[in-house]
Amino acid sequence: MARNTQVPADHNAPAITRILGEFVAQHPSRGWSDAVDHEAHRTFLNWLGCAVGAAKHEAADAAVAAVSELQPAPQATIAGRSERVDMASAALVNGITSHTFDFDDTHLKTIIHPAGPVASALLALAEHKGMGGREVTDALVLGIDVACRLGNLVYPEHYDRGWHITGTTGMLGAAAGCARLLKLDAQQTQMALGIAASQPIGLREQFGTMTKPFHPGAAARAGLMSALLAAKGFTASPRALEAPRGWAQVVSTKCAWNEATDELGQRFEISFNSYKPFACGIVIHPSIDACTQLRAQGVKPEQVERIELKVHSLVLELTGKKEPADGLQGKFSVYHGCAAGLVFGRATEHEYADEIVNRPDMVALRRKVVATVDDRIDEASADVTAVLADGRRVHVFVEHAIGSLQRPMSDADLEAKFSGLSEPVLGAARTRQLIEACWGLGRAADLRALAALCRP
Repeated sequence: MARNTQVPADHNAPAITRILGEFVAQHPSRGWSDAVDHEAHRTFLNWLGCAVGAAKHEAADAAVAAVSELQPAPQATIAGRSERVDMASAALVNGITSHTFDFDDTHLKTIIHPAGPVASALLALAEHKGMGGREVTDALVLGIDVACRLGNLVYPEHYDRGWHITGTTGMLGAAAGCARLLKLDAQQTQMALGIAASQPIGLREQFGTMTKPFHPGAAARAGLMSALLAAKGFTASPRALEAPRGWAQVVSTKCAWNEATDELGQRFEISFNSYKPFACGIVIHPSIDACTQLRAQGVKPEQVERIELKVHSLVLELTGKKEPADGLQGKFSVYHGCAAGLVFGRATEHEYADEIVNRPDMVALRRKVVATVDDRIDEASADVTAVLADGRRVHVFVEHAIGSLQRPMSDADLEAKFSGLSEPVLGAARTRQLIEACWGLGRAADLRALAALCRP
């Protein structure tokens, strides 16, 4: 007989729907440090590069074909493609492509990929309305703050029970950002959050399929529509986030209410954003980093008898696919990640192509990876030993992978990543123009010029 594990509802939760609504509507423009503002530009650059880079992926083709069935009006750009569609469909497709390669930003405390839902909604709305870059930058900082604060509130219990937290908080961040962009007042913004709260999107069961990147796209569309509805007077519960049957208490038994409001307006979660050098789940990065270091030390794949990998249990829970059948599944295989790091010294989208994942030498090498759980090792670390045919053992311990907050990607690194993604789609000259436009986002008079640069 099943044990009743229901947690009693908290009827005295703080009014976080109202508090966040007031914050988003009333916080002053650029009411943060230059460092926070620069991080917003880095986040936007990284997001757009990922979206453009996946524009020709079969998932993008399928999504564009589906939204075209709706005969959408040409309101907004799909990054990296010639089609223009309605802004809700643009938010959906750009959210999908920004996450297709699993190469997007990560708020490490919660494993949220915040830009996908928020930036995808904002660019579509701003292009259609002819809004300026300063307004978009403000909305990006505030929208990401809302998404990640609410993620802090429910993580990790919410994620552990099977929700994909990028989608289930993303619609709230997108709603907040779009409400700010539409200049909604505090009460209307509270309603936008309330409408969005009824639309949590994403189950971890979908990882390794096209539906995983659907989650941030659908969250972007849901958040945008929530703000548009609120702007027209549509109503929701004013306690939709915190009520006993509201979002937080329904999707999680952990509700650390203070996480939503501590240092509100002083600490901005975008400051804790990180960017991926490897196109896969973030928990694989330390293992890939270690294998690239083994390669740099002269270890060759043909010398390897065994790769002994020790990682936290979460790594194998999320990325334990031993025999991935294609690139999407490969992104959830720490075994393939180790092989890619050792063979190529990198793990970009190219190393997750179907033909690479199924290449005989890659299959053979990943079968030599012996992974064991050691929960004394942090989720963000990896202990890797290459056992060679001549009996030598070469050991690498990675405490923090490249791309982490402790070893961040530089602006130049992000530009190089952007170029690698964008040039095959847009060409070198247009890519350079787009990079400069992203760095100048906060000064742009009208986002339509930047959006035009996204089209081939």
